[in-house]
Amino acid sequence: MSTRPVVAAERRDIVGKKVSTLRRLGILPGVVYGHGQASQPIQLDAREFRGLLRTMSRNAILDLKVGGGRAMPVLVHGVHEHPVKRVPVHVDFYVVRMTEELALDVPVHHVGTSLAAEKLGGTLLHLRESVQIRALPADLPSALELDISSLADFDAVLHVRDIVAPAGVTIVTDPEEPLARVQPPRVEEEVRAAAAEVEERPERAEAAEAAQAAAEPGTSPTSSVGSPEA
Repeated sequence: MSTRPVVAAERRDIVGKKVSTLRRLGILPGVVYGHGQASQPIQLDAREFRGLLRTMSRNAILDLKVGGGRAMPVLVHGVHEHPVKRVPVHVDFYVVRMTEELALDVPVHHVGTSLAAEKLGGTLLHLRESVQIRALPADLPSALELDISSLADFDAVLHVRDIVAPAGVTIVTDPEEPLARVQPPRVEEEVRAAAAEVEERPERAEAAEAAQAAAEPGTSPTSSVGSPEA
């Protein structure tokens, strides 16, 4: 027997701009599709879904029951939010097969402490926020962890290959893609820039002197003198 959370929904007949009337009644419009199943408009209780979102982890598999039909395993494929109120206004469910792998993006979370960032005053740079993985629905992680404790100096760089994937998860993203490094303090960069400025001054002075000499007026050797008046 499945222990997955169950989402109850009903078929939806109202579509287009008229769905705004549903939202005013506390009903969340949505759609379910996937695996040869035609896209089907549905509706569900908005408050119950918001409560579910607060408790479920990312990429969790749910059992969706539409009307009196059988429960089907689904993935929350997308939640569209109101730009100001930040509450769901539409949800997409994707039907999955528990025996078929899925490919999707998951975020990368940094764990551990970087010596270069904590002790040397550097700034930790997130060069990539997520990576693509492939796994069975039951093995989908909500995120992958990247240990940044090896970032002890400003030359160290962590790549996708440095992620330790859990069992059943294959990382699809290029293993050579950089994920994180530590940027030196801005003060050190300014000192280097100032030193480079001092080194360039003599060359710029010589160039300016040459340009000034070339611009001074002189008598052309090919100039002609006009004939005296008769």
